[in-house]
Amino acid sequence: MEPTPDSAEPEKLLTPAEVAAMFRVNPKTVTRWARAGKISAIRTLGGHRRFRKSEIDARLKEVEETPEPPPTPNA
Repeated sequence: MEPTPDSAEPEKLLTPAEVAAMFRVNPKTVTRWARAGKISAIRTLGGHRRFRKSEIDARLKEVEETPEPPPTPNA
């Protein structure tokens, strides 16, 4: 039997600093991504952004699987 929504554990939320550490970028970059709609953010009552761990993990996996373009030769 599947768990009902009431009994399911709440999803883990990450701070901008935690997301930034995962992507090795500045926390301000994470905030810009959220404002640009590249990742979705949840706002706390105090106005701080939080990010769903499952979404961030999926996005990180996408980035890791994307091949890097070959280096361009200097002319």
